[in-house]
Order: sequence, then C-alpha cells, then structure tokens
Amino acid sequence: MRQSIRARVGASSAVVLAGIALVSGCGRDEPESLPAPPVDGRSLAAAVEGDAVAAHLAALERIATDNNDTRAAGTPGYDASVDYVADRLRSAGFEVSTPEFELDRFIAGPVELRSGDREFAARTLQYSPATPPDGITARTVAPPDDGSPGCEAADYDGLDAAGAIAVVRRGVCPFSTKEQVAADRGAAAVVVVNNEDGPLAGGTLGEDSEPRIPVVSVPGSEGAAAAAAPELTLKLEAVTETATSRNVIAQTTTGSTENVVLVGAHLDSVEEGPGINDNGSGSAAVLETALRLGSAPNVTNAVRFAWWGAEEQGLVGSERYVEGLEDSELEDIALYLNFDMIGSRNAGYLTLDGDDSDRDGAGPGPQGSDGIERTLNGYLAWRGIVADGTDFDGRSDYGPFIEMGIPSGGVYSGADDRKTEEQAQKWGGTAGEAYDPGYHTPEDTLANVDREALAQNAAAVAFGVGTYANSIEGPDGVPGQADRARARAGAGQ
Repeated sequence: MRQSIRARVGASSAVVLAGIALVSGCGRDEPESLPAPPVDGRSLAAAVEGDAVAAHLAALERIATDNNDTRAAGTPGYDASVDYVADRLRSAGFEVSTPEFELDRFIAGPVELRSGDREFAARTLQYSPATPPDGITARTVAPPDDGSPGCEAADYDGLDAAGAIAVVRRGVCPFSTKEQVAADRGAAAVVVVNNEDGPLAGGTLGEDSEPRIPVVSVPGSEGAAAAAAPELTLKLEAVTETATSRNVIAQTTTGSTENVVLVGAHLDSVEEGPGINDNGSGSAAVLETALRLGSAPNVTNAVRFAWWGAEEQGLVGSERYVEGLEDSELEDIALYLNFDMIGSRNAGYLTLDGDDSDRDGAGPGPQGSDGIERTLNGYLAWRGIVADGTDFDGRSDYGPFIEMGIPSGGVYSGADDRKTEEQAQKWGGTAGEAYDPGYHTPEDTLANVDREALAQNAAAVAFGVGTYANSIEGPDGVPGQADRARARAGAGQ
C-alpha cells in the first residue's frame, strides 16, 4: 500500500539520483546493476540546486542579449530558447518534440496620449487596433466607478459615448469586455485607468477578442486627470501579424501513462524585456527538475514536461496543446503543475488557492486542486516558510487545464501586486512595493532575481513532481482513472 502524500512529506530521504548501484557478485566478472530507488519528493527536491537553476537563467539571459534583449514568441530569441531547452533534454536521454502552432503576434509602436500640453504615460494594450495616422481627438466620457466600471452597457446610461474617448477604471471584467461595451455605445477609443498608482503591466485584450477601437492604459495616479480632461488626443501605432511558435514537450519512458503528471512553464518573454524571472525562472526550475529526474526514473506515474510558447500573447501555446488532445488523452492527465515566476525580487511565497480558502476572486480549482495546494504548502512549511494563497485568476497556463477539469496547482513569487505589511514581516522584503518591480520591463534580468526565493521555490517544484510521480493517492491526492470522468463531468462545455 502506497503512503499518503502527507505522510511522505516527513519520510526519510532517499537519494533519487543515486543512479545505478554496483555490487560485486560472487563468481562474476562484471558488477551487477541494481535498479535505482523509487523517486520521492524530498530527495528530488534536494537534488535540484539553486545554482544549477540560476545557470539555466544565465544561459537564457545570454540568448536574450544576443537577440535584441527579448525572448518573445515569434522572435529569434524565443527560437534559441526552445533550442536550449530541447538540446539539454535530449542530452539527458529524453525524446523531445517541439510542435508548432500559429499565433497572432502583436507588435506595438509609439503611443501618445495628450490633453493640451499634458502628456500621459500611456501604454498600448496587447491586440489593440491602431489609430488613424493623425490620431483621434475627442471629448472624454467617464462611466461611474460603480464596482464594475465599463463592464455593462448600463454603465453608460445618461452619457453620450458616441465618438468620445471613454475613460474607465480597471477591474471586475476583462479589458476586452470594457472595449466591447464602449465600442457598442459608439466610443472612438478607451483609456483604462490602473487600480494602483503605477502603470498597468501586461494588459491584453486577448488574441481572440477582435477589438474594434484602440485601447490604452494609464497609471492610477493619472486617472483623475485623464477623466477630467475635456478632450484627449490619442495616437498609437500597432500591427498584428501571423507568426509561428513552438512548445517543447518531453516525457519519461517509465511510469503509468494513464496517470500522467504534467508539469509546465511558459518559456517566452514579453517583447519589452528578456523575461528572466517571467518566466525564465519557472522554465529553468522545470528544466533542472527534468534533468535531475532523468528520462527513465523509477516512478509509478509518467511525468510529462512542457514549456509553453506565446503565454504572453494570451496562453496561446497551452491552449493549442489542450485543443489538440483527444478526450482519452485529456483523461490520462492526472494533474497539472504550473510554475510561472518563482524568483521575484521582492518575493512572496504563494501557492495557487486550490480550495478557495481565501475566498478571493475565482472559486476553487477542479477536484484534487486542494490536495496539490496542501502538498506544496506542506513542503514549504517543512522548509520554515508559511505560504499564502493566490487566486486562479486565469493569467497563466493553468487556465486551459482547469477549464477541462484537470486539478492544478503551483508555487509563485508574485508579479505586479504589492506585498503587504504582514507578508513583509513573514518573508522579508519591502511592504507596499510590487513583488517584482521589473515585471514586463527591460529590468527583468538575472541581477534582479531573488536567489533565495528561486532556490526555495525550485525545490518546491521538484518536490511536487517527485511526490505525484510516486503516487496520486491519499488525502492530498487527485482522482484516479476510475473516478476521473465523473470528477470532470461538465468541464470544458
């Protein structure tokens, strides 16, 4: 009978990478090979060292430096990143595939938002249409900040939005909804005001939203002035072109293929920077875990490793992957572990809130997600770290998997949200500052990665992989094959 996952947190460590033990047999000319010990979470975690993960980050940074300081999907920097990961895996004995997919690559040019002599610090939202060459000059209209600003047509009741530039507060609904509602009411453009004083990082309308009018954002500190301006002039250049990108997929040759442990991280950066924390850090930790585990480990369940392309374009790589799987292939995936940003400079220690105990944002993850959260929290607690939860807000590659009812989880060090006083007391760092001040900027470099957080979280990555590769059973497990279809009934419909 397999140990429960929780019991194994306290189990004594075996050396997962002991390799092949050699013993001298009586009367034999050559040593006899014994099988490697079974993989377990604690020993795999001990094998994944922070310095080795950082070495992968250094390689990714060199790639970015050699390719205009970016590793964005559709660029040579991304292709070189794929080659680096694939080459390392093949050298370790993995059979590797790099399936291609098409995406709409968004390229933003200059943007200018003015009111008279005042220029605002505007940013173009991804997939926004361009303005005419001479720009748009129009009066402003600002729907009330009623808790869901600009999310419903009724928000514009009593306001003349026709031909105007709508200034709406960020929040509640997707940016694409704000654009669609404003366009339906006849607005010429939308300015989204961030809900914090700083700029909005990583805003996107989504690859499939088909926006009709230009959309930009301004920092929260400039929102009142933008809304109060009698008229605004907006000029922006942007183009969306069809490009090709790739995922990287590799799987162990051992373990049950009816209970696949899928482990993923997005490999691409944004256009604006090298993406060493976002998400070189998650990619490097998953890579080092794969290399330490090996291509044919002594595991109960097969482990499939994935590096997704075009996450920054709207989770495109992971969505295309899920769309391409047959129902039986989806059912064979026991769980999905996602690792996106694990070395933020002002790091938090966060785990995806599988049981919705925080009652924040989206509800709980699919059945079994609560157990994954407890597994990762238990390991971090053993390392002396008390983690907080973070919502399944749809901003990373777990999104397509939870939509299909696949239990999911992961660790995360935070992006543009701000660290609280209580968190700074628990973990150190600076309260009131973003977890990653260099998020989606040229400053997302190895020099700005928190090496301690990187090492701790990379070990948690390996612990999660080793734990579920050994068993998906127990109180912190996930539904097995016999129960999987029932647990996921209705997902993806």
